Amino acid sequence: MSIASEASVAPTQLQAALESGVEQISGNQTVSFTQYTKSTLPTDGYVFWVASSTVQSFSGSLHVITERRQDEDQTIATNQFVFTAEEEVSQLNLISPGTMWIGTWQTDGATLNIAFASSGMTYRQAGLWHYRGFAVYPALASQLVANIDDLPEGPIVSNSLPIWLGLASQSAAYPPFGDAAIYPSYLVPDNITPPYVTAHIEPEETISLGAFPNYAWPGTPTPPYALQQMPSSQLMRDDVRLTMYGFNNQQAIQFYSALIDYSTNTDAFGFCNSPSIKDAKRTQVEIAAIAMQKMLQIKASYYQSTADAIARRLILSAAVTTST
Repeated sequence: MSIASEASVAPTQLQAALESGVEQISGNQTVSFTQYTKSTLPTDGYVFWVASSTVQSFSGSLHVITERRQDEDQTIATNQFVFTAEEEVSQLNLISPGTMWIGTWQTDGATLNIAFASSGMTYRQAGLWHYRGFAVYPALASQLVANIDDLPEGPIVSNSLPIWLGLASQSAAYPPFGDAAIYPSYLVPDNITPPYVTAHIEPEETISLGAFPNYAWPGTPTPPYALQQMPSSQLMRDDVRLTMYGFNNQQAIQFYSALIDYSTNTDAFGFCNSPSIKDAKRTQVEIAAIAMQKMLQIKASYYQSTADAIARRLILSAAVTTST
């Protein structure tokens, strides 16, 4: 009985002592968190996070590690944070594809937005929770917007990505395009299950086939950012990798065949190579299995004006996707 009694008292004593230490070190600090909602553009899958009016504050201690970096295209100070909270911040534990909580921190006259990606190992008896994250990099600060009206109206990418993302809108004429959602690489939604397709375009492999772009200066738009037809066009070629998950052999062949028919019937893009369906090997040792993963590597020719026109049709046919 004495052992059980000591075990039940010890966690409470430990928790009180540690909380007192955190409060003294941090000066009774509180950190405010704002909820953001995910918005995805239909033209090229670009993700933006829109701030809401939901704000909550939590007590704890915020530690920061600053490292200065000098790269080819930026000179920044990366700020890594560890937030030690006196209570569990359930908002940071939830796996929600459509919402995100971002903390704010004032330093040197500037406000840093802190996105937390992981939680550290904790003892529940200690009553402290540790969350790790980074301040949003300056190059990505434009992806956080204060209002949904601040989202860009036109397409962002300059390559052929709208052509591949727009395949799903052609499913009535080409049914295999409707069998799986198509996402841009690195912007696949959280924790989705097959079937789905990702489209990746190698930046270094976007090259011009035409000698020079055909410019048609449109003058100053009214209003300044009004949606308008692309003022220039050029014959281009992209190296496109389509990765298919959850496809068997026949489904992959049907998808490839639909691509050939779509290219022939619409001239939206052309083949500059003879692609072949390849099986990839993605493993998970815990289940001793490999994923149903196939790839198509396409060297696709297209006119920039065609990709822009498809993107604008997507704008008219599909609104911005807002996740909740």
